[in-house]
Amino acid sequence: MRENYQKNIENRLIIPTMQFLHREKSSGIVLAVFVILALILANSPLREEYSHLLECHLGFIVNGNSYLDFSVEHWINDGLMSMFFFVVGLELKREFIGGELRDLRKVTLPIMAAIFGMLFPAAIYMIFNFGTPTANGWGIPMATDIAFALAVVYMLGDRVPISAKVFLTTLAIVDDLGAVVVIALFYTSEISVVNIAIGMLFLGGMFVGNRLGVKNVLFYGILGIGGVWLAFLMSGIHATISAVLAAMVIPADSRIPEAVFIARMKKLTMQFKQALPNDVRTLEPEQLEILSKVKTESVHAIPPLQRLEHSLHPLVSFVIMPIFALTNAGVSFVDMDVSVLFANNVALGVMCGLLLGKPLGILFAVWLTEKTGLGRRSRAMTWRTMTGVGFITSIGFTMSMFVTMLVFNSPENYVQAKIGIFTASIFGGIIGYRLLNKKSSTN
Repeated sequence: MRENYQKNIENRLIIPTMQFLHREKSSGIVLAVFVILALILANSPLREEYSHLLECHLGFIVNGNSYLDFSVEHWINDGLMSMFFFVVGLELKREFIGGELRDLRKVTLPIMAAIFGMLFPAAIYMIFNFGTPTANGWGIPMATDIAFALAVVYMLGDRVPISAKVFLTTLAIVDDLGAVVVIALFYTSEISVVNIAIGMLFLGGMFVGNRLGVKNVLFYGILGIGGVWLAFLMSGIHATISAVLAAMVIPADSRIPEAVFIARMKKLTMQFKQALPNDVRTLEPEQLEILSKVKTESVHAIPPLQRLEHSLHPLVSFVIMPIFALTNAGVSFVDMDVSVLFANNVALGVMCGLLLGKPLGILFAVWLTEKTGLGRRSRAMTWRTMTGVGFITSIGFTMSMFVTMLVFNSPENYVQAKIGIFTASIFGGIIGYRLLNKKSSTN
């Protein structure tokens, strides 16, 4: 009876939950739920408590002096989001070493699409805001939200060709890299050279450790968080950049080669087979010792880069990103003066930049790349499919919200940019979904 109950729980709860967590679209669904929750909170009777909580300060007091005294919102955007950017950095390094970006000649098409898909939105934003105090918001409509974009595409299943999914994934990776570069170069405050030097010193220590063959994740964690991230946090350069830099020096090779691992597994498997079993459900001490060695050898066979990426990905997707959405997606429409939205062209520039600039930039890049002979679409990637993918990339929620937070201090401009992001993301997702939902044989 007990065994049947446990099996029932496993089949009905545990297995479906694990399957949900490992689906690409799941993180986008969870993110959408928290966006809606943030909007509900911001427009409910709890809106003042919601706002007050984000403004509460956390820090350290030593001998009467306050250190690292930041608001909850600041800790989330500079602290928790650093972990998001760390995982982005790990993914970028893996892609350059053995993934889609390994041979740049083979991925010219999505790389060009990503570049023009960033330039066109920035240009459209500038058309509306050039020469105004809000002109520095050009970086807001440049980025694509990977979680939301992939969620929409994967919900369509086999109606979207594999080549289009690979194209979108590669484009999103390059898009992320572009966003990191833009944040690093254009959206930093006053810079402390001393703190940057300290951060680079710790980063150099991580690099030396990598070259010396150090594979201990704790070593990189201490230097990365306690050294690089903390120094960059105090330097004026956005702390999330330190996370990407730290990810680039994480070792990508394992402690033991594959051939050695296979030989050791064969030996341990034979030992486990020869170990004397007992007649009860528990294992003998000898069997436990062998399995412990198997576990240790398995950990040593996984490169630290992939071990960290694998372990942090669920945390980032299902905890950090939802918290970020809950913190930044709350737009209060209560007592909102509609005229504020039309006081300048921020909302219009962001909306048109994402909704028009993204698909136009991507389509132009594909046309240009094919005309110059630098790349070519697969037969399955029709112009309809490409247009659909272009509109899907208009979903710029997470990264666009993040850049908005860096650009605007004015609450009015902040709300205007959020409205533009929401509008473009919703319409871009709907249009892209409808275009991709119907197969087209036209090329």
